[in-house]
Amino acid sequence: MIPFLDLKQPHQELREELRNAFEEVLNSGWFIQGHQLEAFEQEYAAYCGAKHCIGVGNGLDALHLILRAYEIGNGDEVIVPSNTYIATWLAVSYAGATPIPVEPDIHTYNINPELIEKAITNKTKAIMAVHLYGQPANMHEINKIATKYNLRVIEDAAQSQGAKYNGIATGGLGNAAGHSFYPGKNLGALGDGGAITTNDDELADKIRILRNYGSRVKYLNEVKGFNSRLDEIQAAFLRVKLKNLDEWNTRRKLIANYYIDSLKDLPIVLPVVPEWANPVWHLFVVRTKEREFIQKELELLGIGTVIHYPIPPHLQTAYTELGYSKGSFPIAEQIHDQVLSLPIGPHLTEQEAQLINKAMSDAFTRLCR
Repeated sequence: MIPFLDLKQPHQELREELRNAFEEVLNSGWFIQGHQLEAFEQEYAAYCGAKHCIGVGNGLDALHLILRAYEIGNGDEVIVPSNTYIATWLAVSYAGATPIPVEPDIHTYNINPELIEKAITNKTKAIMAVHLYGQPANMHEINKIATKYNLRVIEDAAQSQGAKYNGIATGGLGNAAGHSFYPGKNLGALGDGGAITTNDDELADKIRILRNYGSRVKYLNEVKGFNSRLDEIQAAFLRVKLKNLDEWNTRRKLIANYYIDSLKDLPIVLPVVPEWANPVWHLFVVRTKEREFIQKELELLGIGTVIHYPIPPHLQTAYTELGYSKGSFPIAEQIHDQVLSLPIGPHLTEQEAQLINKAMSDAFTRLCR
């Protein structure tokens, strides 16, 4: 059996350090907004090249709180990718604004900057750029458009911890960035968690208040806030794992390079990496019209694959009120109909990668008979 993602091995590797981190929190008697959170926020801000990091409950909250702090809400519009996980859109909806989808570049799967301007109206307040699958979006072009129209740029960096754009880490490429520490992420907690990074002092102050019931001093509530805090135990675990993130991302890159070289002769579309991107391969996504057949063949051999994501946001019943239908965003629809994510992770072995390569080759051979 080769699981899509092995979440046991990383924690076995760090078992003693994680146990010690847990014991330290347990013995401290302090579980919310204490030393571990403060230390992690400092360490992760430095890692992202940002001035501030604010730990929150999850990645969706991170994006939502950024919008709230910028007072983006009812009557406003936010540019979002048509090709993304629905959380990107949900954050905009939670704030009371309207998500305005823009199609991706078919080669990188990230939002296409050439299509953004025509979607901008006098209601547009921000562009939310997603670094999908762990590959940075084209931030230079996005920031240039934002400057022209006086818009905020918000990074959805949920999948890109450690990725770089022209040598600059994601999380420090816009006005603010939302991060997710869901267990399956490159930097994953042992539960839910998220964070916001920014160089904006005023924004950081507002978010610190918003995440804690609208209060900076206990029982004094300045605004109607939320309860969204990264707890001490998860912060302690993340501090341990952050020390290993670059090494684990390097292991992912080795696997991705092997896949690209070994699968290049198969009738599939492999990932394309622009010269300015240094991805961290949160996912290794291929495209094929024969997805269902290939996925079933690999499943029969005990090889786990996942479809990220089978239904684009504009076709989800959650967004029927926007009035989109099949064909509204054909590039996103094509991607969602064809993508298949192969196993990748820091603990996938070379032998397992070779078995996956052989299974893919054998499956296409049977298909062509």
